[in-house]
Amino acid sequence: MSEREAFDAVLAALHEAAFDDSRWPDASGLVDEACGIKGNLLTHGAGASPDDHVVYLHRMCFRGERWPDAEAAYFEEYFARDERVPRLRALPDSRPAHAAGLFTDEEKKASVMWNEALPLMGMQDGLTVRLDGPGGSRIFWSLADPADGEGWTTRRVRRVERLLPHLRQFVRVRQALAEADGLNASLGALFDNYSAGVVQLDRRKRIVAANDRALDMLRATDGLLDRDGFLHARVSADDDRLQAALARALPPFPGAGATSSLTVTRPGGLLPLVLHVVPLGPREDNVSLASVAALVLAVDPNGRPPVDPALVAATLDLSPAQSRVAVLLAEGRSVRDIAAAIGRSENTVRWHIRRTFEKLGIGRLAQLIQLVRSLAGPAATKP
Repeated sequence: MSEREAFDAVLAALHEAAFDDSRWPDASGLVDEACGIKGNLLTHGAGASPDDHVVYLHRMCFRGERWPDAEAAYFEEYFARDERVPRLRALPDSRPAHAAGLFTDEEKKASVMWNEALPLMGMQDGLTVRLDGPGGSRIFWSLADPADGEGWTTRRVRRVERLLPHLRQFVRVRQALAEADGLNASLGALFDNYSAGVVQLDRRKRIVAANDRALDMLRATDGLLDRDGFLHARVSADDDRLQAALARALPPFPGAGATSSLTVTRPGGLLPLVLHVVPLGPREDNVSLASVAALVLAVDPNGRPPVDPALVAATLDLSPAQSRVAVLLAEGRSVRDIAAAIGRSENTVRWHIRRTFEKLGIGRLAQLIQLVRSLAGPAATKP
């Protein structure tokens, strides 16, 4: 294959991967062949400091094979000790930097990243380039050591540079598609359901949108409030728990977020709001900055219409125990509360939830709550 043919094959693969994320390893392998390198690592993220850092996409591939264990190990073991991070953020757009030039001579004597991580990844003789990404984000592309021992010749570096605008376009397309998919998926029946407040949050915990019920709550500071585009609880202690729940649902690095439930104090002696914080999927599945990454479902016990467990069982084809657990979840009960109510262990409750998910073909608590609450009777109207 000629150099021109190899370059065209890479561009075609990048185009396919932009519309089908499962094709990225194939595209990455063609990059390795075209550039004569052992592998490459693509990261897309934002933030100016470790405390403000968020990763939208992180892919490490060697010869067309993805290394998820190495991806996870980097953030778990090396990221906090990686001397390159602030220097990579400061690199000029589209200008490759050699790995050795990102460490001082003193750092090379003791750096875990230089002496352990990069040799393991085959990147101690690699290059890294920073690209300006959409919405003020950054794209980092790290290329592993050359495979032929000839080093980074001028010709090889030029091949890399020719690919940079196409790599940037790949990330832009992935973001646009992810944003459209995320918004379309989350603006369905749950969002239109007035009986529950629904707040949509992006990767950085900013409010993307809220349905009418949630907007009423925010305007009235009815337990919740919008503070400069971020969701907060009215009472300080509640807010601490809410922010902790949001951090669990939206971790800064790739990986699945955790669902949480909590209550929020309201004024006027009203029963507390029950909040369910639900991530919309593993971090690696979506590279968009502004798309919906989590939902906060706010249930008002004061105006909740009743749900008949027998109706839920008959309609959704659930067992009596599964339907009772589902109804209690829709009422805002925690797993611990449900276990106490039905006289079973918390593990049993979780087992019922898993079996219910399997029967209904769903995987998210918000979907189950939506289904159950859709079977509720009409809410009582206030005189």
